[in-house]
Amino acid sequence: MRVAIDAQLAVGTATGIGEYVNGLVVALQAEGIDIVPLFEPKLDPWRFDRRVYWDQVLLPQRARACGADLLHCASGTVPVTSTMPIVATVHDVAWLRVQEHARPYARYYFGRFATDRYRRLAAIAVDSAFSRSELLEMVEGLSADRVRVVYPGVAADFGAIERRGGDGRTILVVGTVERRKNLELIVRCLPFLENARVVSVGPHTPYRDECAAIARDLGVEDRLEFCGYVDRERLLQLYATCGVVAMPSRYEGFGYGVAQALCAGVPCVSSDCSSLPEIVQNDAPALPIEHVQPWVEALNAALRGEADSRARAARSGAVERFSWKRSAQAMIETYELALAASSR
Repeated sequence: MRVAIDAQLAVGTATGIGEYVNGLVVALQAEGIDIVPLFEPKLDPWRFDRRVYWDQVLLPQRARACGADLLHCASGTVPVTSTMPIVATVHDVAWLRVQEHARPYARYYFGRFATDRYRRLAAIAVDSAFSRSELLEMVEGLSADRVRVVYPGVAADFGAIERRGGDGRTILVVGTVERRKNLELIVRCLPFLENARVVSVGPHTPYRDECAAIARDLGVEDRLEFCGYVDRERLLQLYATCGVVAMPSRYEGFGYGVAQALCAGVPCVSSDCSSLPEIVQNDAPALPIEHVQPWVEALNAALRGEADSRARAARSGAVERFSWKRSAQAMIETYELALAASSR
């Protein structure tokens, strides 16, 4: 089969979905799939009008032109019309659940407009069992037998990180600085964590200013660092040397930050919200977000090195669970399901 895949969000400074697409393309090629990444470097994938033009005009045109048997829309949005079967990866339904602060037109396009197209798709891959249940709940009439859980892979360079013990002070928080990621919870822990610092890695939204203001009010502004987007070498170095990775999110369809930490053998602490308990399983604490004290205790223990042995023991299992080979094989089964369904 020849599969065209939407790789537009891998253009420029790729975040979680870009990481997902890049890893999946390489893994599918290694499994012998004829896969054609589609993207347009001249279009900014983060400008709304450019994104819609890509999704609805250029993407289906280029899928047809490359002679694909199947189009994989890996970013959750799909064209209104297509001459071939479509598989979509739906990472989450956050636009219907927790993005009230976003502009109304963006909430509509990435939310209800997108999900209303899902009923006619040949198959859907979701990042977790949590996302599957969310999707089936939010999209009435969606055929459950066409929605398959396909865990994303974690890049092999995380599994190859050499840990020599953390620095005893750095709490690493990876992900876009937006409200649902709940960075403020970790900021509120800082006054109770002597000498600890928070390093935030990821693109900024106006929520950053709120977190910075909280840090100023608490007198810990000098212990909160916003790095923005960092290159790969710097990111891997932070995982190799930090004391603990924290993900206090209110809503995640998967949770790349904790999956990467588990594969790197880094202690991590996550919230008990959405998909995160499913991803960390019993390999790390999953805590409620209503109170600071449990987070202070867990982070303090990790910074003292008390979680290192648990992280080391969980590492090999996480590398296997989140291998790109396993993810690609599950995605190929999803493609085969889609082609079989469309031929009926």
